[in-house]
Amino acid sequence: MNRKWRQNVACSGRERVKKKLAIATTVLTVFLSAILVVASGCAVDRNTDETAELKPLETTEYQGVDRNTYDAAELKPLEITEYQGKNLSSVDDFSENSIKGPQYVDIQSYQLKITGLIEHPKTYTYEEVVNNHIGYKKVVTLNCVEGWSATILWEGLLVSDLIAESTPLPNAKVVIFHAYDGYTSSLPLDYIIDNDILIAYKMNGIAMPPERGSPFQLVAESKWGYKWIKWITEIELSDDVAYRGFWESAGFSNNADLDKDFLEE
Repeated sequence: MNRKWRQNVACSGRERVKKKLAIATTVLTVFLSAILVVASGCAVDRNTDETAELKPLETTEYQGVDRNTYDAAELKPLEITEYQGKNLSSVDDFSENSIKGPQYVDIQSYQLKITGLIEHPKTYTYEEVVNNHIGYKKVVTLNCVEGWSATILWEGLLVSDLIAESTPLPNAKVVIFHAYDGYTSSLPLDYIIDNDILIAYKMNGIAMPPERGSPFQLVAESKWGYKWIKWITEIELSDDVAYRGFWESAGFSNNADLDKDFLEE
């Protein structure tokens, strides 16, 4: 009797466990089905929709500076430091000694005038000067009377090419250069032609900085630095062989040859 009762109780217990497992299985199935339904409603069919592009995260602050409150710094162009085996100075290896400080000329409105003893006076824009004439490169050292020097790869065009386009008159002997700041200097016409003298718009492969003389600086090789006029706005042909520019009028040599003293006796 007792043995049979125990068997009935054991069977009854197993039935209850089976029922609980069945209930738990049903609940779990319903729960998982609900999750799948929700997930399928939010999912994107990759076969019918384009892949959304994630927007990259951007920083709004760098080293304590709010990027929304300052302009991006302009990277300084790289200049070459050697050319055909020659070491070059930097465009920064110059002392500021102009008569009115650096001049910042607007390239868009800039004009270069060819005037004086010529048959055809001309006026050029910056683009016309640079793009409509053959460019040349030359390594030349500028020697300043202050005692410093700078060896630079200059790139520009021949002054003689500009002069030829205006057809100089037979009595033209001197070329007078005028600058944006009022500075002037002069050189013999024969010297300009015979030495392939340039007006430069590039230094060491980069655009000439305003501080160095942009739009154009004269590359007066074999002459002292005061002949290397910057910010040129006018090239005038003259017969005045006695003309003296800014420093020449103050007692500097009008010839300005490097092998001679720059001060006249």
